Amino acid sequence: MKRALISDIHGNFDALTAVLADIRSVGVDDIYCLGDIIGYGPNPCECLDAVMKNAKSTILGNHDQAALFDPEGFNPMALQAIYWTRDQLDNGPGSSDQINARWDFLGELPRHVDEGEYRFVHGSPRDPTNEYVFPEYVFDTRKMEILFGKIQQYCFMGHTHLPGVFTTECEFISPDECDYVYQLGNPKVMVNVGSVGQPRDEDSRACYAILDTDAHTVTYRRVGYDIDAVANKIYGIPDLADALGDRLKHGR
Repeated sequence: MKRALISDIHGNFDALTAVLADIRSVGVDDIYCLGDIIGYGPNPCECLDAVMKNAKSTILGNHDQAALFDPEGFNPMALQAIYWTRDQLDNGPGSSDQINARWDFLGELPRHVDEGEYRFVHGSPRDPTNEYVFPEYVFDTRKMEILFGKIQQYCFMGHTHLPGVFTTECEFISPDECDYVYQLGNPKVMVNVGSVGQPRDEDSRACYAILDTDAHTVTYRRVGYDIDAVANKIYGIPDLADALGDRLKHGR
C-alpha cells in the first residue's frame, strides 16, 4: 500500500496540479491530505475542488478551521488572507451547490485519522490542529517525550512546512540527510511531510511524501512548478500581501 501524503497546499493550485501529476507518474494507491488546503494563496476554491476529487482522506488544518470559525493567533498578513479566502468561498467560482459543497466539506473534516499504528494529523500528536513541532524542539527532551507518548508508532503531520523525521533519540533528520528515503523501524517516529504550496525549508519546490506500508519507507518528493506565475497572481490581488508571493520564490 502506497499513500501520497500532501499537506499545506495553501491555495496554490499550480503547485497542487504539479504534485498531483507527479503522484500519478509514480503510482500510489491513495492520497491523504493533512490539512491547510486554503489560506495565503490565490486559488482556494480550485484547491478545495481538487482535494475533494482526489484525496481519499483529508484532515482539518488550522487555516481550514480559521475559514470556518474566528481565527486565533493569526498575524495580520494571515488574517487578511483568510478573510479574503472566506469571500472567495462564499462567492464562487461555481454554482451554489458547488459553493455549499466546499463549505460542507470543510465543516466535516476530522482533526485526525488513526489507522492502527499510523496516525495522521495536521499539527501534532497532542494538538492535531494547532500545535507546531519545529526541528529545534529536539533540544527539549521533555516536550519530545510528551509528544511521543501520544502516538502508538508513527505520526505523520504538516503545519510547520519543514519536512523531516523526528526520532525518539531527539534527532531531526531532513530529507537531504536520509537521501530522501527514510526506513521505518520499531522505534516511534514523527514525520513532517513538508508543504505543497508554501515550502519554508529554503527549497522553493513543492514537497510531499509517499508512505509505503509494505516496504516500510517514507520517500520525499520535490516537484517544480511555475512559481512566478503564482506570485504574479498574488501580486494582482490587493487583499493578499506581496510578501506571500515573495516567499514562494525563496522557499521560506
